Amino acid sequence: MSICTTKILLVEDNPGDRRLLQEAFAEIAELQPEFISCETLAQALQSLESNRPDVGLVDLGLPDARGLEAIRRIRAAAPELPLVVLTGLNDENSGVQALKEGAQDYLVKTSVDWRSLWRALCYAIERQRMQVELLNLSFNDELTGIYNRRGFLSLTQHQIRLANRTGKPFLVAFVDLDGMKQINDTFGHQEGNRALVQAANILRDSFRQSDVLARIGGDEFAIFVADASMDNAGTVTHRVQQKLDSCNADPSRRYHLSFSIGVVPGNDSQGCGIEEILARADALMYQQKHSKRSSRRPVSEHV
Repeated sequence: MSICTTKILLVEDNPGDRRLLQEAFAEIAELQPEFISCETLAQALQSLESNRPDVGLVDLGLPDARGLEAIRRIRAAAPELPLVVLTGLNDENSGVQALKEGAQDYLVKTSVDWRSLWRALCYAIERQRMQVELLNLSFNDELTGIYNRRGFLSLTQHQIRLANRTGKPFLVAFVDLDGMKQINDTFGHQEGNRALVQAANILRDSFRQSDVLARIGGDEFAIFVADASMDNAGTVTHRVQQKLDSCNADPSRRYHLSFSIGVVPGNDSQGCGIEEILARADALMYQQKHSKRSSRRPVSEHV
């Protein structure tokens, strides 16, 4: 029988209940528990800054948290952490409400034995793993591996609210891969897909991990650049161009990649949603694309 070490965040202020839980864990032969024991929500949140447990057991009756506050705040601090809620005998309704807040299961403390505890832990960890996988599938672009439009909108809405509260600037860039139709028509759609993957990799290499990068349409990309103002926009576009130049310098390439880019500052968009900010960046991108096309036309076409 294999024994797995499981790191458990135990948030329980009652010493007697904490001891009973630890005794129940001791009866689970398949488990070698490693406890991170906290008596308050504040201690649990502080612990999560430096620890990543496998599962959390959280009492709803903590001295510094009312109702479901503990679940909400722990979920916000560690959204990937599976949680099992501990309730009193007459408070099963709170356990059900905790499930709606994102907990995976609940246990009535007076009825806990090692079997129910083991089942709850296994269920919570597996259910959370499946939810994370489904979330990744729904938020990620299958071809390029970066976020899709849904993922971008969801993540940047939170980032914008945070920036508005803290007063920190941000940029939103709208990027279009030039000549996509010509690549598909000349070299085929399989090569077109390779061009999109290469474009995503160039953009990924051009931005920080803290920035949010997504493919939001067929040949369209968007980037949320945190802690950046329009003073940084030239640096951002220059870095992208350097990566493009490096890619295009490959002598074996059959065609060059090119981007049209529109960048707008977030601090000029107070009260605007991400869709509206994207639309402004898209309009600027189109202006650049139109300018490129005009510069390539024969003189007679301007007459």
